[in-house]
Amino acid sequence: MVGDLRVQQIERKNRRRSWTIVWPEGTVHTEADRFLRVHDGSGTQRTYAYLLVDHLRWLERECLAFDTVQLRDLERYMGMVGAEVRMPLGEPWRVGKRPYGRAALSATASCVKGFYLHQASLGIGVGLGEKLDGTRLPSRVDRRRSLLGHVKSTMPANPLAPRGPHRRHPKMLPDGAREMLLEQVNAARDRLVVTWLADGGLRIGELCGLHLVDLHLRENAACGECRSPHLHVCHRPGNPNRAEAKTKHAWRVEHGTVTGGLIKRVSPAMVHTYFEYMTTEYPRGAGHGMLLVQLHGSDAGQPWAPVGARRMLGRAGKRAGLGLVKPHAFRHSFTSAVLDAADGNLLIARDAGGWASAATVDEVYGHVDIHDPAFDAALRTVWGEGK
Repeated sequence: MVGDLRVQQIERKNRRRSWTIVWPEGTVHTEADRFLRVHDGSGTQRTYAYLLVDHLRWLERECLAFDTVQLRDLERYMGMVGAEVRMPLGEPWRVGKRPYGRAALSATASCVKGFYLHQASLGIGVGLGEKLDGTRLPSRVDRRRSLLGHVKSTMPANPLAPRGPHRRHPKMLPDGAREMLLEQVNAARDRLVVTWLADGGLRIGELCGLHLVDLHLRENAACGECRSPHLHVCHRPGNPNRAEAKTKHAWRVEHGTVTGGLIKRVSPAMVHTYFEYMTTEYPRGAGHGMLLVQLHGSDAGQPWAPVGARRMLGRAGKRAGLGLVKPHAFRHSFTSAVLDAADGNLLIARDAGGWASAATVDEVYGHVDIHDPAFDAALRTVWGEGK
């Protein structure tokens, strides 16, 4: 029966998780598992598992085998999930569900291409693999993003990727949202969360994954890597609350001092909320060493999971009349504010927010103040009013 394939989460002894795809009877889908193992240990594996299972279900309905699938079939599938393609699509797919947005379509295109290239490497559908494994000339953005990009002559191309320019418009926090949220929360821990998200530009997984040893909240800390108060974002896949930093910079603990990771400066307000929380609410004798803990219930004192922080912010946002507040909105607002304060310096905004690429900051947050005198003068000149 179509749709019986499902994604299966696998729990490991070291608290790490991985994802695969299984048949209704519980046996592993061999081809999918081989491909997903290539991405083991990354967040991409989970995303690809859920994107791939939908494609595999569609193949089952269409009675298509891996060695008979053609590029036109894959283009038709992309049209089924929301891409703009000029061809008959056939019977509708994912009835009752919204089509994928631009980001999801791009991820789907990468997943599907990667899966069939992996199949081709095993001798299955070699012809399709050759059509998918195309190249293109590098753009200016490609050259900025890539190591030794100035000498690159070709870049991988994906015929399944959505066409046209791509500019995301991130959802910012309303003006005054930080103060309104701080008025609605009662716990020192929750004030810390609001303040650290607003002033640190942290992802919620990074914040909930912090350990006390990661915090160097005084001048000239022992790590010697930053003279100002700062913290180290360290990728720890084995955290008991399953909070995990996205960035995977190398780090280590030596003589009780953390070095490496992603280093982020902290504000005086962040230091203040930390000491308020530690002196009033943090449980004595907490052996796990993590920063954020649950305050109530049978699990009081245990590490606080990101879902708990999300729910707290959601409730506070509704009480403040802001609607549903999501943690990532703080990050968007932080990066945009830093970019404005730095007069558009992309490198400052990139490093302050911990972005991998200045080009990403430029694409997402780069903008002009429509009230800037230079902007106004340029428009009036075009309108014929500047003379």
